[in-house]
Amino acid sequence: MKKGLLLGLLASFFFAFTFLLNRSMHLSGGSWIWSASLRYFFTFPIFALMVWRTSGFSRVHADIRRAPLRWLLWSTVGFGLFYAPISFAGDHGESWLIAASWQVTIVMGLLLSPLFQKKIAVKNLGAAAVILVGVFLLQLGNIVSFRLTSIAQTLLPILVAAIAYPLGNRKMMALCPPELTTIERVYGMTLMSLPFWVLLALYGLFTRGLPSASQLVQSLGVAVLSGVIATLLFFRATDLVKRSQRQLAVVESTQSFEVLFTLLGGVLLLRDAPPDRFGWVGVGLIVVGMVLSSIASLPKPNARNDEI
Repeated sequence: MKKGLLLGLLASFFFAFTFLLNRSMHLSGGSWIWSASLRYFFTFPIFALMVWRTSGFSRVHADIRRAPLRWLLWSTVGFGLFYAPISFAGDHGESWLIAASWQVTIVMGLLLSPLFQKKIAVKNLGAAAVILVGVFLLQLGNIVSFRLTSIAQTLLPILVAAIAYPLGNRKMMALCPPELTTIERVYGMTLMSLPFWVLLALYGLFTRGLPSASQLVQSLGVAVLSGVIATLLFFRATDLVKRSQRQLAVVESTQSFEVLFTLLGGVLLLRDAPPDRFGWVGVGLIVVGMVLSSIASLPKPNARNDEI
């Protein structure tokens, strides 16, 4: 349990680099277009190498050939319409604001449950409400000051991403056969989202020019630190405690520290403006809501299922 908890905390630390480095690229003059597309250009060969060394390409490529249009559609939704809006928002708000507001995806994932023939878990609604109140408090300054542009440039793109991410990933999980591993599915989705990233990169090339060397290096950092290291650490952490639903919930709740790591890094390293008093309360409520969401996801007590 201690090892799983430690790995979960390390994963949340590395996940925070997504928001910190995206913000850093903006502050150094880089465009969100390159921040978004370069991440997937860099992660694709990494995941391809991982699949090649483990299971090979035959299973995932065969499944893509079986339903190429659905792979293309839901990969574009799950990855393209998720990360492009997140990167856009990163150009218009502090790193901690984007990281904290992004947790609204927990709420959206809950509300999307009926689309997958699942009932909305009533016990999760309380945690969702706490998160929503937290996000509202984060944006309270913009709301009170009628800064509609700031809201449109931060909260609205995040809402699009928060819907696209669970929708695309759940559709793909339903589409993929059970023998496909998570790494194979992520590789396949990255492959099939490449047309979106190529088009976005071409748009960036003609409107913004080539990315700087600094942005190339930082984008590679996002790909490796967040896209690969954080993902593998989190998968390993959950795998260690997968036989205990209660311990799994504890490990999953460590992702709430992603918000705190981003807040500390943004204020200390990037000189982001810290939250106001309402913002601090909002961040706290979001963290609490994330933890409550993990706890609420616990199944009914069952001694035989909870023992390791």
